[in-house]
Amino acid sequence: MRQYSADLTPPWKKSQPVPEVPADPGLVVEEPGTGFCGAVVGCEAGTVTLEDRFGKHRVFPMEPRGFLLEGRVVTLVRPSSSAPVRPSRTASGSVAVPGARARVARAGRIYVEGRHDAELVEKVWGDDLRIEGVVVEYLEGVDDLPAIVAEFAPGPDARLGVLVDHLVPGSKEWRIAQAVTSEHALVVGHPYIDIWEAVKPSSLGIEGWPRVPRGQDWKTGVCRALGWPSDNTGAVWQAILARVGSYKDLEPELLGRVEELIDFVTA
Repeated sequence: MRQYSADLTPPWKKSQPVPEVPADPGLVVEEPGTGFCGAVVGCEAGTVTLEDRFGKHRVFPMEPRGFLLEGRVVTLVRPSSSAPVRPSRTASGSVAVPGARARVARAGRIYVEGRHDAELVEKVWGDDLRIEGVVVEYLEGVDDLPAIVAEFAPGPDARLGVLVDHLVPGSKEWRIAQAVTSEHALVVGHPYIDIWEAVKPSSLGIEGWPRVPRGQDWKTGVCRALGWPSDNTGAVWQAILARVGSYKDLEPELLGRVEELIDFVTA
């Protein structure tokens, strides 16, 4: 006699098996019910925690067929205890790419106004810039910008991005920026007198950045007001920089401008 299965469900109505994927740290998936997309940052007690590109966390149950991986339905499972733990994000908040090699440097460049600015950009965006092959150089002062742009000669394959301190309409910096901006050269700025101000006061344990009277050196005035050593602002900056761990320690006005320049140069 022929043997028949007790399951009379038509084949086209049966759920097709989907792959089981370990929820390793850094894996980027989407929860289709909410549309939330993020990298795995934790996995415990039948749940998985995702972090999106803005640093927001959401916890979801690891149900069968519960996630999308590169557009395909998958079932997340708890990773083995021997799975290596890798950083899920770079300091800028981008998804980390383990084992990625630095790209050969592009012809395009990003210039920033001052050594401190360059050090801060390197600390937060350095991993991203190396993957994209973008070199960051620093200006001694915005007065040098017209000559630098003229010598660089920006073009379609060699775009130039520039970050300027305290770029406000009507200022000298603003007029210079307007004069050199073109289709292949983008000058943007943040509203802060100095890049120090782009670090959130809460990250430094202070209530806020003090106001410094006009005509007084800003860094010196800040150090005196906060009781920091004013005779070595370079050492003070290194102490400030050490308190910056990621983009979360920086003001949005700076974050947006740097991201804009990276997108422009790599477009």
